[in-house]
Amino acid sequence: MTASAKPAFPDQQPSGKAIRHFLDLRDLDKATLRQIIDVAAGMKRMQRGRTRPLHPQKPLEGRALGILLSKPSTRTRVSFEVGVRQLGGDAVVLSANDTQLGRGESIPDTARVLSRFVDAIVLRTGRTAALHELATWSSVPVINGLTPDSHPVQILADIMTFEEHKGPIAGRTLAWVGDGNNVAASLIEAAALFDFTLRIATPKQLTPKPEVVAWARTRGAKLLLTHDPREAVENADCVLTDTWVSMSDEAAADRIILLEPYRVDRTLMALAGKDALFMHCLPAHIGEEVTEEVFESTNSVVFDEAENRLHAQKGLLVWALCGDDWTRFGEEAK
Repeated sequence: MTASAKPAFPDQQPSGKAIRHFLDLRDLDKATLRQIIDVAAGMKRMQRGRTRPLHPQKPLEGRALGILLSKPSTRTRVSFEVGVRQLGGDAVVLSANDTQLGRGESIPDTARVLSRFVDAIVLRTGRTAALHELATWSSVPVINGLTPDSHPVQILADIMTFEEHKGPIAGRTLAWVGDGNNVAASLIEAAALFDFTLRIATPKQLTPKPEVVAWARTRGAKLLLTHDPREAVENADCVLTDTWVSMSDEAAADRIILLEPYRVDRTLMALAGKDALFMHCLPAHIGEEVTEEVFESTNSVVFDEAENRLHAQKGLLVWALCGDDWTRFGEEAK
């Protein structure tokens, strides 16, 4: 079969069941996304102060997760690798140099081979098209671990973190300050799906992609796009930012000049609501996108946010792999 031929199982597993890919937030309905976060929160309660085995039902026992990394990773790799093992499964982690992709094997062939070995695949890639091609040819779930256009697994953890500290996110106001990058794009999708107001302040050269904004607005998202960080942050319940120079970015010096007015410092945070949270998906570059004073403040929940990558990933894995009764694995803590 050639790479241009129709895949054997484009939308379903050989068993006939639909494949639960997680490529972007917009691909799932509100109820399912809410359940994933609620299951993740239940799993976290079980892990904290436990007096009995973690996840005694071992929902992923006998399952294997393939983690393909074409870019360096700390939180994505460790959260998925540890998460699947806590749930009773196993993981194999492959860098770009560990597979035949680096020697010219096609993505369709790689997808069809890995589908025979593992039960789900996480892909972190510098090409969004590679993610969609892998999902098209895979007969097991494919999960977006990061692309240049989106980072949906990060946003699951962000929403979980917000709600731990502030209660339900619906009706609240979040502010994004800096580059309109892949994390911002997924946050825009979340604004439509979780019913919160999102204000985004970026330089005019680094605004979010119009198609993402258009999709969210057609679904009722309450969005404000501005070039003034003060307008975005005023009375917000949470202020979020990210590194100014991502792994795929070039012309770093020019970007830093553009983004200098968007540094989150004490003066900017003072405009936010009382006890507003500060979030950053990490890694942080202190003195660039955020000052040390804000990063280390009591308002900062960046390490809760990082920890919640683990729990959110576990909620996502049981949704992808455990069938229609997957939500029961978040109820063991009750």
